[in-house]
Amino acid sequence: MTTSEHTEPTRLRLVAADGWRFGLIALIAFLTLVDLFATQAILPSLVVKFGVSRATMGFAVNASTFGMAVAGIAIALFGRGIDRRNGIWISLVILAIPTTLLSQTDSIVVFALLRIAQGLCMSTAFTLTMAYLAEHFSARQTTSALAAYVTGNVASNFFGRLMSAAVADTFGISSNFLTFAALNLFGAALVWFTLQKMRGDGTGGTARGAWKAPLQNVELRACFAIGFLILFVFIGTFTYVNFQLVAVPLSLTPMALGVVYFVFLPSMLTTPLAGRVASRLGPRAGVGLTLGLAIAGLLLLLAPSLPVVLAGMALVAIGTFLAQAIATGHVSRTAARDRAAASGIYLASYYGGGLAGSFVIGQVYDRIGWTACVAVLVAVLASAIAIARVLQTPKA
Repeated sequence: MTTSEHTEPTRLRLVAADGWRFGLIALIAFLTLVDLFATQAILPSLVVKFGVSRATMGFAVNASTFGMAVAGIAIALFGRGIDRRNGIWISLVILAIPTTLLSQTDSIVVFALLRIAQGLCMSTAFTLTMAYLAEHFSARQTTSALAAYVTGNVASNFFGRLMSAAVADTFGISSNFLTFAALNLFGAALVWFTLQKMRGDGTGGTARGAWKAPLQNVELRACFAIGFLILFVFIGTFTYVNFQLVAVPLSLTPMALGVVYFVFLPSMLTTPLAGRVASRLGPRAGVGLTLGLAIAGLLLLLAPSLPVVLAGMALVAIGTFLAQAIATGHVSRTAARDRAAASGIYLASYYGGGLAGSFVIGQVYDRIGWTACVAVLVAVLASAIAIARVLQTPKA
């Protein structure tokens, strides 16, 4: 057998292994984060059920991001010695508990607290998975693996919202939450059977030292800020655009509102390209280009035409998910050590931005209107592009 004949099967095996790994990581991400945004698809129905304002319901639904931020900080401080696989699957098992209880409550306060509990569990699993990927794979594989994880996040936004709208519309809101609790348990089983046991770096250093080093790095601080602003815009957009879609002149039904989230489908195709975009353009230009695309999409959301609004939503999703994947990858490549801490701080900042976006844009929407919301969101993305100017292309 010639050298070329021997090399070709080896290359094909590597491609197949990469494809299997990509799909597995994306599925784990999907099952970890599917609860996070799916509830937004039934937001108008929840407003009716709980009898509260749109801003109040939007804040309660997105209270999960507060839990995400708190857990991110906790893992940054204390996550060094945690067995990655055990931490992930146990978090997903516990996640099924508040998800199930959401099907039973009629109290808006209890609803918000349960969403926070969901966020705590999801963020723990998410942060430990990011650390696992960065510690378990080579630099080349890590970039692809993190893109796979963000792709799974995109899929959770798309299929999660679609499933939530369909199940709630057909079987009721309670059945919706029970369905997602079952998905949480399936995710736990998948992690148990597929991920290898791997403890974090428990050597040396204090909890304070774990998060101090990432915060002293200029580029990591920039990534944390960019993450905050990205989810600020994403949550602010996709929470309150629901009310525009069901209002005159668009006047969509609850089921049609779920179908609208096919706008996330293009993002599932583009997000895996984040690694190539970052390597070809560099993180600074990559973030600038992708968030510029999102700004163009935001401006389209002001149109009274449904096809134009849907195109705008698709562009916002493509741009923000690509930017998130680039920023996430840059955090993992820039943090030479204490990756769990860096990932935890990034996630805390990212989901803190989501909570802030839910609150701020909700107030603007109720007091001033949708046009003012879009103006604020555009300004926020412009700020993120400016911050990205400090990012440098990592040395090979």
